Amino acid sequence: MGESTKSPSSASKYYGILEIPKSASLKDICKAYKHLVKKWHPDRNKSNQAEAVDKFRSINEAYRVLSKKKREEADLFKSDAAKTPKKNSRDEEDELQISSPTLLSRTTSRISPTVDFYTSMPACFTMSGTNTPTTPGTPVSDQPPIYLSKVASKPIIFSQSTSRRKPQPIEKKLECTLEELCNGCVKKVIITRDVVATTGLIVKEEEVVTIMVKPGWKRGTKITFEGKGDERAGDIIFSIDEKTHPLYKREGDDLLLGVEIPLVQALTGCTITVPLLGGDEVMTMSFDDEIIHPGYEKVIPGQGMPKPKQESTNRGDLVLQFLIQFPLELSEEQKSEVVSILENLS
Repeated sequence: MGESTKSPSSASKYYGILEIPKSASLKDICKAYKHLVKKWHPDRNKSNQAEAVDKFRSINEAYRVLSKKKREEADLFKSDAAKTPKKNSRDEEDELQISSPTLLSRTTSRISPTVDFYTSMPACFTMSGTNTPTTPGTPVSDQPPIYLSKVASKPIIFSQSTSRRKPQPIEKKLECTLEELCNGCVKKVIITRDVVATTGLIVKEEEVVTIMVKPGWKRGTKITFEGKGDERAGDIIFSIDEKTHPLYKREGDDLLLGVEIPLVQALTGCTITVPLLGGDEVMTMSFDDEIIHPGYEKVIPGQGMPKPKQESTNRGDLVLQFLIQFPLELSEEQKSEVVSILENLS
């Protein structure tokens, strides 16, 4: 037989197991169940595990029986309410009563067609359209104001069921090098989550997820795996975290590279070798016809980071920022030579 046919004494026993009164609601039953399940979980009672297992089973059985009983009572109540006959529009029209004097909109008043309009009518509106009622044998001006109102039938009750709110997701960082974000890569991550086994115990479960990192992704890019978190946590979200690079600094889709050169090369010209991100490839650049001054920058188009939302060939720029090494000291003779050279410059 089903659990709903258990005797009242058995139900009393279940109320005692959950330590709640017989008048407890379904909400009280759930609250007591959650408290006792945590208290008597076998994993938390290593010293008296045998007793904990028995308690754990009894608590689960009591919850199943009482919660089912409360839901059946609620369904029976809803069924009885649904069987209550509803009044039709004809019945509502008959429920016209004379109320105390109140303001009245003419559109809501009604006159019974079976009453004689001039002699038998207990109250009506004058032919002129005013809302002054008349009674047989009494002048219109002496009649007290009487108004018609419609009695409302049953009140309409609106109920809104509370849907189960989705729990907050688990967020984890996914570290990537600048080279990995430039060229793209595949990351395999082991995730561990808590799941409820068929025995009712919470166990650890491991799973490997694969993340395809696309070229050009930035710090803060999020990758969501639905339903991969704990059973109570829902989703798991990985957020890209960019590792610091020893040479390059990223600004949006551009790469910044600092280049140090001595003062003599800045003034007389030089040739430098620029390493490119993502491999052993280098670029040679000559500055023989240029004076490199403090704050000087050289932009190399198309050698920055890929733009993920555009074509793969569309990239940002590589910006060379020059740092000039000035001598720490000069002799008097050197100072004199520098002065003589600089004085002749226009």
